[in-house]
Amino acid sequence: MEDADLAGAAGMGMVGFVIWLAVMAFFIYAGWKLYVKAGQPGWAAIIPIYNIIVLLKIVGKPWWWIIGMLIPFVNFIVLILICINLAKVFGKGTGFAIGLILLGFIFFPILAFGDATYTAPPEPV
Repeated sequence: MEDADLAGAAGMGMVGFVIWLAVMAFFIYAGWKLYVKAGQPGWAAIIPIYNIIVLLKIVGKPWWWIIGMLIPFVNFIVLILICINLAKVFGKGTGFAIGLILLGFIFFPILAFGDATYTAPPEPV
């Protein structure tokens, strides 16, 4: 390979990296907005594991559901139930819940930046 080819490949890699950073920053901001909209601290969205505990609080599920997130295959079921309950607490229906499950990268920002209002679920047992 010539030096020009290597420079071009490095430039393309840098462009891809910058695009990736922009997309990640957008989703971090969307998560932050979603947590604030639900009355939780926005910074909780960026702390690993704690963000799941806070999300469980938002959807009205007990904290020990996080154990289900650590078990292979069970975590898919728990995540689906979380998405369904997240749609409910923001006043959305089953179709929106399916959108959260299948196209979360589109529907989570819609939930964060849209006009949906949060209604606190009953306290978990």
